Amino acid sequence: MTDNVAALRQLLLSAPREALPMTYQQVASALALTPPRTIAQVTQALEHLMREDAAQQKPFIAALVVSRRGDGLPAAGFFELAVALGRFPADTAQQEAAYRVEFQGALDERENADKNAHP
Repeated sequence: MTDNVAALRQLLLSAPREALPMTYQQVASALALTPPRTIAQVTQALEHLMREDAAQQKPFIAALVVSRRGDGLPAAGFFELAVALGRFPADTAQQEAAYRVEFQGALDERENADKNAHP
């Protein structure tokens, strides 16, 4: 599991900007996850990343992964955990806007990390 978490963070930090957001299936393929429950493995790793980012008060890098059926949004579990972690409003009508802010924050964080790695 921890291997998946580290590999997922690295994937999301290094993916070309035009490849984002990625779908859960794209992540599973990129990480070469094997059945059973490949999407569940992705979900568990994403939730782990969300908890790490919340603890460090960083944007959710998990916001860069979306459901292929969700109008460009993550699955419901992303929003539930974001609310539980105190980062998103409980009002579902406000969550898409909060997600858009989080997505942009994750992109900005990636760019800043890249600039710091290659000054």
